[in-house]
Amino acid sequence: MASGSVVPANRGRRNHTEDEKLQFEATEGIEPITSFERMGIKDDLLRGIFAYGFEKPSAIQQRAVMPIIQGRDVIAQAQSGTGKSSMISLAVCQMADTSTREVQALILSPTRELATQTEKVIMAIGLHMNIQAHACVGGKSVGEDIRKLEYGVHVVSGTPGRVCDMIKRRTLRTRNIKLLILDESDEMLSRGFKDQIYDVYRYLPPELQVVLISATLPNEILEITSKFMTDPVKILVKRDELTLEGIKQFFVAVEQEDWKFDTLCDLYDTLTITQAVIFCNTKRKVDWLTEKMRNNNFTVSSMHGDMPQKERDAIMKEFRDGDTRVLITTDVWARGIDVQQVSLVINYDLPNNRELYIHRIGRSGRFGRKGVAINFVKKDDIRILRDIEQYYSTQIDEMPMNVADLI
Repeated sequence: MASGSVVPANRGRRNHTEDEKLQFEATEGIEPITSFERMGIKDDLLRGIFAYGFEKPSAIQQRAVMPIIQGRDVIAQAQSGTGKSSMISLAVCQMADTSTREVQALILSPTRELATQTEKVIMAIGLHMNIQAHACVGGKSVGEDIRKLEYGVHVVSGTPGRVCDMIKRRTLRTRNIKLLILDESDEMLSRGFKDQIYDVYRYLPPELQVVLISATLPNEILEITSKFMTDPVKILVKRDELTLEGIKQFFVAVEQEDWKFDTLCDLYDTLTITQAVIFCNTKRKVDWLTEKMRNNNFTVSSMHGDMPQKERDAIMKEFRDGDTRVLITTDVWARGIDVQQVSLVINYDLPNNRELYIHRIGRSGRFGRKGVAINFVKKDDIRILRDIEQYYSTQIDEMPMNVADLI
C-alpha cells in the first residue's frame, strides 16, 4: 500500500484525530488475572489448557486475554517466548461458537511455520470443544484448502497471500468473521505484506475486532493501527525490559569472515549438548555453511524460504523431535517458532536490523527458561553490536571459556 493511500471505505471505523492517534489506555489500568479459572473460561477449554501443560497464565496472558475476550481492539507487545501464540489460541477458542461451522476468527502470520504452529496449538487446547482450525499457507495443496474450508472450520490461521486467494475464490467465507489477529504485526505491516493485509481487510465485516501482537512495535506501526482499530487497549512492555531475562548474551571477536567457520567448529561440541539454532543473513550463506559443515563431518540441518514446503515441514519436525540438534537458518525461523529444547542461538552474521536481534535470540530461553546467545563479530560489526546494546539497554560481554557450563 503506497504511503498516503486511503484505507478501504465503509469499515464502520471512526477517524481518529492526530491528538488521539496514540492515546491508548495504559497497561497500568489493567488488572492482571493470575489464574485461568478466574478468566471465566469454558470448562472444556480449561481441560485442554491444563492437558497441554499450562498451569498459570504468563504476564502477557494475565493482561491481554480478558480485553480480547470482551471484544476490545488490543495491541499487545511482549517479548519472545512469553506465550503470545498460546494467548491467541486461548482467546480464539473461548470466543468460537462451535454450534455453527463458519469461520469466526482469522489469524494472519508472516511465515508458514508460525501459521501452522498456531493451528496446532488451537487444535490441541480446543480438543475437548471440538474446535476446527485450518492453516491456509502457501506451498501446500490448494485443493486441500478448498476441501477443508468447504467442510467448514471455526478458525483459519494463515499467511496473507494464500488467505487472500481463498477469499477471492469465495472458498473462505468472511461474513461471520468477528476477529482478525495479526501475529508478529511489525513484520506483517512492513513492506512485504501491507498491501495483502489491506486486501484481506477489505473483505471483512465492518464491526470487526482487531488484535495486533508482536515483540516489537515501532512507531510507524502504531500510526497505521489508528486507521483500522477503535480505541484499542494497549499492553506494552518497555523496551529496556525487552532483553530477555535469563538469556546470557556474548560476542566472539573474529578478525575476518573466514575465521567464523573455525570458531563455529570449535563450538560444535557445545552446540550439541542441547539444541542450537545458527542464523545467517542470506539463503546462499545458509547453503554454503551447511555444505561446509557437512564436508567437515559435522551433522547439521538447514532451512530457508526457498526450500519446498514439504522439506521445510520435515526439517522442522526432525528438529522439534530432537532428531537433529543443530539447525542453520535465515530469519524465516526467527519469529515465533517455539522449540522447547533450544537453549543456544548463534548469530553467524549479525542481523540487518535491531528488531530482528530480539526475535532471533528469543528462540532460546522460552517462557522463562535459561538460554545463551553468541554473536560472531567482525571489526566492522562492532558498531552494530554497540548499537544493539544501547537500543535494548543491555550488555553483551566477550564469550568466556566455560560457555558450555552456562547452557
